[in-house]
Amino acid sequence: MNWKSGAATGLRQGGLWLGFALFMAVVALNAPAFLSPGNLLDVLRQVSVTGTIALGVTFVVIAGRLDLSVGSGLTLLTIIVVDQHNHAGPAGAIALTLVAGLAIGAWNGLLVGFLRFNALIVTLAMLSVLQGFALWYSGGSNVSVASPGWFAVLGRGGWFGIPVPVVLMLLAAGLAAFLLKRTAFGRAVFAVGGNETAALYSGISPARTVFVAYLLSGFATALGAIIMGSRVMGAQSTIGQGYELNVLAGIILGGTSLLGGAGSIWRTLWGVLMLGFIQNGLILMGFPFYAQWLVTWGVIIAAVWIDLAAKRGRMFA
Repeated sequence: MNWKSGAATGLRQGGLWLGFALFMAVVALNAPAFLSPGNLLDVLRQVSVTGTIALGVTFVVIAGRLDLSVGSGLTLLTIIVVDQHNHAGPAGAIALTLVAGLAIGAWNGLLVGFLRFNALIVTLAMLSVLQGFALWYSGGSNVSVASPGWFAVLGRGGWFGIPVPVVLMLLAAGLAAFLLKRTAFGRAVFAVGGNETAALYSGISPARTVFVAYLLSGFATALGAIIMGSRVMGAQSTIGQGYELNVLAGIILGGTSLLGGAGSIWRTLWGVLMLGFIQNGLILMGFPFYAQWLVTWGVIIAAVWIDLAAKRGRMFA
């Protein structure tokens, strides 16, 4: 290994973490409240929706595909769970939302997995379609929960001092990590993302694997919508706007390759958490809200460049 490839590997593995540590130190010096227990719990609660959705999308990205529809999916599914809470009760609303999330994932999986359409085009189109459905379903008006009851616990409650949304996210992460690392399906996801042709000749069905990955993405988005609806007790037609960018940024920050074949559930959560602390730190230091979008864009570009350059051995070309 020459010095260039060694430096590339080192930068890919530790560069972002070092940059994040320096950022945390700078913010902590300028905003003492940044590392307070209250603020740390607030950040965890804020990233719970993004983190939950990212768990499902991680399967899609490792399989070598993308899902850009999760932002609009979150909007539609949050409207559904909030509206149906007033008609079918909390249990019925949650069940309907999960079924709707699976239906969205199944449609994406059918088009991308079995019909082999381009994932970027399909999910970008679904982003628009789902946003349209959200506007049609809600009539462009805000919806709210009339009588919260136990439904409020899912987004606002606490368990031994830990926000319930964080507990739910960690439980989902544990199940997702087991599925990815300890099952035949998880190994198939890595195989399809790493080399789809080789996976096919090994007896793995890429179409079925991609289909199930999108099912998990839709299901995770529905879980995120349930947490979101419980947290805000309402929904509007823009509630999920931009979440697809935050989800993708967190996954990339966690080291999952856009080329497929590599990634980790727990590293995805670390990536989402890093992004959450970056956005929170910018606010505490007095930066305007739009600075979060600029920094998120920069983080995505840097992470993708490091990943692609390190894999191709052209970091310093």
